[in-house]
Amino acid sequence: MRKLIIICVAVTLSSCGIYKPYSRPEVNTDGLYGADLATTDTTSLGNIDWREMFTDPKLQSLIEQGLANNTDLQSAQWRIQEAEATLKSARLAFLPSFSLAPQGGVSSFDGSKASWTYNVPVTASWEVDIFSRLLNSKRKAKALYAQSQEYKQAVRTQLIAGIANYYYTLLMLDSQLEVSEQTVVKWRETVEAMKSLKDAGMSNAAAISQAEANTLAVETSLHDLRYQIREIENSFSALLGDAPHTIDRGRLDQQSMPQRLAVGVPVQMLSNRPDVKSAELSLVQAYYATNEARASLYPNLQLSGSVGWTNSAGSFVVNPGKLLWSAAGSLVQPIFNAGANRARVKIAKAQQEEAKLAFQQTLLNAGSEVNTALAQCQTARNKAELRKQQIAALESTVTSTQLLMMHSSTTYLEVLTAQQSLLSAQLSQITDQFDEIQGIVNLYQALGGGRDLSVSSEE
Repeated sequence: MRKLIIICVAVTLSSCGIYKPYSRPEVNTDGLYGADLATTDTTSLGNIDWREMFTDPKLQSLIEQGLANNTDLQSAQWRIQEAEATLKSARLAFLPSFSLAPQGGVSSFDGSKASWTYNVPVTASWEVDIFSRLLNSKRKAKALYAQSQEYKQAVRTQLIAGIANYYYTLLMLDSQLEVSEQTVVKWRETVEAMKSLKDAGMSNAAAISQAEANTLAVETSLHDLRYQIREIENSFSALLGDAPHTIDRGRLDQQSMPQRLAVGVPVQMLSNRPDVKSAELSLVQAYYATNEARASLYPNLQLSGSVGWTNSAGSFVVNPGKLLWSAAGSLVQPIFNAGANRARVKIAKAQQEEAKLAFQQTLLNAGSEVNTALAQCQTARNKAELRKQQIAALESTVTSTQLLMMHSSTTYLEVLTAQQSLLSAQLSQITDQFDEIQGIVNLYQALGGGRDLSVSSEE
């Protein structure tokens, strides 16, 4: 008897690990955003609602349309329902299972009168979860359900950022198209002026031909810009869950974005970024899968019984029938398949370590995205004033060279060079404005912005 008690105590102590709930491994978030960005400010751009982040009414309308119609987001909702059903199934596993198994037959021996027998039992079976196999299975299903919610949040965040980036890309192309069209008009005026100078003997055919060629090159670029606009609109329409159509939009110079780019403390990544939370929930599932595999090494206690009505009592036929019940219990300890069970534990442990590394790498990638988005935005802002000064200087140069060409010996090549440099600087200025806005959008996404705050995962 003492040996039996010692064995039971040893088994219990050795299996205590399978009862422990998951606890997050130690995660070092120091310098997550980069060594040059140390912050203690808990305010984060990612905590702003997307309606406060994107104030353009037309963009807000497009985001609402995307949230309502995007097929990826709808698929994510179905994934949540699948995980919810899995969790419900895991919870129901704790309850006894019942089944009705009616049986009947007729028999006759040596021509005697046939006798009818029947048995109408209700059978029940119940697994006593003494080593938490079912508990760990339920916890794993719970983590899967929470992960499906985080997946939807990740799709939502990516969708909002994608819609915003498409929208601002269209505004950038519209601005570049407008500047290019204005440039064509101005260059056509220059060509006409050079023709007049030729008639006055102050220019030549080569200068006019070169000016016309440059003008035609810009006109050609207009077709490329219009094609890019149509291509973006088609992709944009698909993202909105709609057929290709013209996107109603505003202007790039009318957009208002936050000037203060607060990133918050790095540890907020663990609660804001849905992909980081999803990676951790994969680790949670792997943890409970390991515990579930360990539980298979220990005995399995199964209780079963039946109760019903029968007229067949052994070798006798009773009419009317009588009540019949039975109960049994079984304790099964793996012996011959213990090696296979231990192998499954090793596999589960290895998968758990893989999930832990994936979680850590996802967190590092998130920090890198924040740093990159900040750098993109800050670089564009640093160039803004310099680009403004450059354009002012080039506009003065164009005016001066045109006057000099008409009234002195300055050649047409200096005029064309100044005009091309001005156009290039104007297009670059538009690109800089877009880069700043895109950097802010990417930073908003990198900080986990755009979440549906009304949805919270189960703990």
